[in-house]
Amino acid sequence: MNSFVKSLAVIASLTLAAASFAQTAPTAPTAATAKTAATTAASTAAAPAATSASNAANSAASTAKTKAKVAAAGGSADKVWLNTKSNVYHCFGTKSYGTTKVGEYLSEADAKAKGARADHGKACSK
Repeated sequence: MNSFVKSLAVIASLTLAAASFAQTAPTAPTAATAKTAATTAASTAAAPAATSASNAANSAASTAKTKAKVAAAGGSADKVWLNTKSNVYHCFGTKSYGTTKVGEYLSEADAKAKGARADHGKACSK
């Protein structure tokens, strides 16, 4: 509260200084001027906090978008995702299924025929 009173005093003195600089007769602060100064001080103090909260929310949303990968269309439980760059195939329901930059869906047998290996050595078929 003490800083609020100091802010109010600074705003009032700045208002008076601006009035005298404009070569108009300075006026004593009225109740309406004090209320306006208080509102301005409160909104000015709240603005950085709101901006910080907004920036934090945007940052979290951006991070969530970056981490959430959307699988390529066309996948199903009977197909694997072959990462054509690394020649590793991923099973349906795993983290990298359909989400690597380059790849294609095909049967596990076709992936093995192309010389691909299972992700972490775990074959999809039982």
